[in-house]
Amino acid sequence: MTDKEPQGAAFRRSVDHMVDRALELMGEELEPGTREAIKTCSSVIQVRFPVRIKGRVQVFTGWRAVHSIHRLPAKGGIRYASTVDQDEVEALAALMTYKCAIVDVPFGGSKGGLLIEPLNYDREDLEQITRRFARELIRKGFLSPATNVPAPDMGTGQREMAWIADTYKHLEPEDINYLACVTGKPVHMGGITGRIEATGRGVQYALQEFFRHPEDVSRAGLDGTLEGKRIIVQGLGNVGYHAARFLSEEDGAVIVGIIERDGAITNVDGLNIEEVHHWLNEHKGVKGFPGASFHSDGAAILAAPCDILIPAALEGQITGDNATNIQARVIAEAANGPVSFAADDILRRRGVTIIPDAYLNAGGVTVSYFEWVRNLSHMRFGRMERRYDETRGRQLLQAMSALTGRVIPEWMTESIVRGADELDLVRSGLDDTMRLAYQQISELRTTHPDIHDLRTAAYVIAIKKIARSYMDVGLN
Repeated sequence: MTDKEPQGAAFRRSVDHMVDRALELMGEELEPGTREAIKTCSSVIQVRFPVRIKGRVQVFTGWRAVHSIHRLPAKGGIRYASTVDQDEVEALAALMTYKCAIVDVPFGGSKGGLLIEPLNYDREDLEQITRRFARELIRKGFLSPATNVPAPDMGTGQREMAWIADTYKHLEPEDINYLACVTGKPVHMGGITGRIEATGRGVQYALQEFFRHPEDVSRAGLDGTLEGKRIIVQGLGNVGYHAARFLSEEDGAVIVGIIERDGAITNVDGLNIEEVHHWLNEHKGVKGFPGASFHSDGAAILAAPCDILIPAALEGQITGDNATNIQARVIAEAANGPVSFAADDILRRRGVTIIPDAYLNAGGVTVSYFEWVRNLSHMRFGRMERRYDETRGRQLLQAMSALTGRVIPEWMTESIVRGADELDLVRSGLDDTMRLAYQQISELRTTHPDIHDLRTAAYVIAIKKIARSYMDVGLN
């Protein structure tokens, strides 16, 4: 493979190579037919449709790929980008299959893309385009609560998901589960609290769990906890922003660099993420941010000194061309496919620990799963048990006070009496998911004599789970 290929083709080939590496280590554990079934993209559709924009008809091209239906529905976001193509969509769909298996979310893998630069269109235009794209997918069987459930991705968000859900409702008025046709919706339209922050929060929980494994930390050439660790973040979008904010505000990490489209800013004493975020929104770039050094060649900062590098932008950012320059001891892949296969090989040989995208950024699909279940149950989490838990907590405190003859401090009362709300439950479920998944990955790397990196361990785990699903339905 070469990094000089078109981006989508290179990304797809990277995913295939990483899966092949895991399959090779598994030897005869899987027969050739099962291997091929796991790797093959089940189906992909290309749609082309006209939309009248400002009195002029424009034709748009979109794709929806379904990599696997070993579990239903198939799950995966829809991205709007001027660079999206079928290869990229198929690669992302495959990655979703493995991602869901790694974190035990019972979905198959899917992905969608629309070839468009969303910044060139206003809200009214984007609504027309999105609703028409949704109709094309719905009518062709590539969007429904039972078989294929999209979510936000690059270039899309809550707004677009709300338009898609409303379009589905009007086309399928008898489906009482219509809200479950898409996740990542606004909370008042069936979304779930905590979904916006989910991927970034998942990155935080994954890194916290990594630092609970001293042997893994030592192998990466680090020690201690997240506190004081120097972090560079590429991309201060939704994922990068939340990950950087949580890691700095709650774990004491120091964000020493932020890379954006117009360049990068650095400060060895740390950057205030909220202030950078506001500056970025106001000025559409990081240039000029006070109290930091600006670097017009943002990509060069990927190789700046740091403990942890978090690429949270696009795929293919670390390639065979710049992998030898990376100084980070840990690369946490918050984006999909930021490290090419060629770069992955170089970094592994150099002893750099890579926490793979197929695990690290699974927070989004995990909380999407929670939202999908919430929509099918037609009830928000915590509605039945919250006040009961508060009553039991109050009774416990009264009993403690009666037995000890002492007044319970107010801070303790508030902490114990308070019942868990939906956000508490979502964060608890996400934390548990990321912890257990990392423990499985780390254990396999430690116990398998031929597995020396987290990515290969993660893919082996995913493949075994998917293969088991095929065997359960008698395909072997």
